[in-house]
Amino acid sequence: MNDALLLTFNPGSSTIKFGLFRVADRTPIRIGSGSIDFHDVPLALNISNGGKAAHFALSAPLTDDLHGVIDQTLDWFKAHFSFDDFTLVGHRVVHGGDRFKGPVAIDDRTLAAIEELVPLAPLHQPQSVRLIRAIRTLRPHLRQSASFDTAFHQTQADLVRRFAIPRRFFDAGIKRYGFHGLSYQFIASRLADRFPSLAKGKVVIAHLGSGASLCALDAGTSRDTSMGFSTLDGIPMATRCGALDAGVVLHLLARQGYSLPDVEALLYHESGLLGISGISADSRALLASALPEAREALELFAFRIAGEVARLAASIGGLDALVFTAGIGEHQPAIRSAVCKRLAWLGIQLDVQSNACHACVISTASSRAAVLVIATDEEQIIAQEAVSVLHGEP
Repeated sequence: MNDALLLTFNPGSSTIKFGLFRVADRTPIRIGSGSIDFHDVPLALNISNGGKAAHFALSAPLTDDLHGVIDQTLDWFKAHFSFDDFTLVGHRVVHGGDRFKGPVAIDDRTLAAIEELVPLAPLHQPQSVRLIRAIRTLRPHLRQSASFDTAFHQTQADLVRRFAIPRRFFDAGIKRYGFHGLSYQFIASRLADRFPSLAKGKVVIAHLGSGASLCALDAGTSRDTSMGFSTLDGIPMATRCGALDAGVVLHLLARQGYSLPDVEALLYHESGLLGISGISADSRALLASALPEAREALELFAFRIAGEVARLAASIGGLDALVFTAGIGEHQPAIRSAVCKRLAWLGIQLDVQSNACHACVISTASSRAAVLVIATDEEQIIAQEAVSVLHGEP
């Protein structure tokens, strides 16, 4: 498959990120990136190519099936890159349940199985389903694949994945799945390439973005993670609550007059940094604010992250490296510093200057555990898996 054009879709709850790749000798090479934020009015396709950024207005209306938006986006990519047409499309799908242990080609059967998992990821899974269906309708000749955020965590032991509720629920699929697996898979591969001795050890990765979680790796294999049954669990996020006493939900339903949709909106959209601060879900805005509520939100964020690092280190029996990644992890030294200060008892020491300039290694030579900053690239993993799946490789 030489000079094929591969497009990856990485949907969020209200955004779509694109990766555009040229495939030569079964190797995907990125040639461009794009995104659409459904909050923008009017809608725009934001493009990054070779360090240059551009914005192109989309005239198509935003409909439930996304047909107009996706059709116009595909036409734009085709017109601006020297390829006759797309050959492959790879999708990030948040939830694969226990059924999908790796990437798959999309057909009627696998699409139906993906759709059955919508109740387990109500914000993200519907986006993937409608993108897959839009491509099937608009470009039925295109081959499509799905890469799952949960698949990387299939190596975790049942002991780690269980909740302390009756066993029948575990057998019915109510268990800890873990998410952000494509990001962790990419970081694991980068560690193996650049820091092979650390990659063989015990590593905790902090994927800190608007959605945030942590993962414990032992010799590159996922052993534990902060997110569980849903993407609500773990540390506080931009608008999601993180770990929450289930009694709070019962109280809201039974005593505060909340309906189930009210609770869902509260926990997914009104909590986290936004809920604590009452100001913004964006950590950059909170860092720039002098208000005590902003400071408290960031302090709680760092406090919970540090606590989760310690828990995960206990889970894998040690800590050789802590890796920060994703938007906050890669770009906000103040938050990295706040987390590491709370981990000084573990012997972690930051180099202030290295941290300030976003160096790859930001720990001192005497730090008991290395602290790294590594940019993630979920689209690269999606592209690699799309090529392998559509060639029939395992």
